[in-house]
Amino acid sequence: MARKILMLLPVPVPDAARGLFEAQVPEAAKRPGSTVDFAFPREGAQILDSYYEDVLASAFILEAATVAENEGYNALCIDTVTDTGIEAVRSRLSIPVVGAGESAFLLAASLGARLSIVTLWDKWSPAYRKVLLRHGLLDRLASIRDINTRPDLDELLTGKEDSVFAALEEAARRAVDEDGADVIVLGSTTMYQSHQYLAERLTVPVINPALVGYYQCETLLDLGLAHSKRAFPSPEIANDAVFGQVPSRF
Repeated sequence: MARKILMLLPVPVPDAARGLFEAQVPEAAKRPGSTVDFAFPREGAQILDSYYEDVLASAFILEAATVAENEGYNALCIDTVTDTGIEAVRSRLSIPVVGAGESAFLLAASLGARLSIVTLWDKWSPAYRKVLLRHGLLDRLASIRDINTRPDLDELLTGKEDSVFAALEEAARRAVDEDGADVIVLGSTTMYQSHQYLAERLTVPVINPALVGYYQCETLLDLGLAHSKRAFPSPEIANDAVFGQVPSRF
């Protein structure tokens, strides 16, 4: 059955970099008959380094998401480990809305007793804790380890493989050996380029949130499930006009 899945990023990115973000779900990973598109908010946050940025991003993520059902999408993934704006989008939409973060963390909790997050920089740590707390998983967190590297939205990890991959491997090994992690979760969907490298070198599962989020969309569609409207009630009045005339960007 043909289906359309939208991967909605949390921040605007340069046009030249969009292909790198879209490569999070390679053609070989896509289900036959599924169309997977990527969308980016027109404004909002820059790098999600604070709660302030999280609120800015949420507004423009919601704006972009409001047209998804009208554009014929069957499911939507908030394509960030921070799950920014997910409650509002679930309230507004009836199609399945998945968070890459919650999907990755819940999967990690099913694969091991303790999980560690390996990430680029520590400014994302409060957002991880917020997602884990919301799902009752904070006590399953062994550690958050970062490599003190500011994210690059122009090139992601391209050209930095020799230095960044090795640093991530060291951080992951310390998470396993010193912190007791059974499972490693990459701290950003933009870190997908390091997944295979780490998975081949570590003795514990390594979770790539972008792919997990995409496959969670497919799974919910297979099962005919979506989020509960009792938990995420629709607004009495959907005042999408507050955003102005939102053009289709898909």
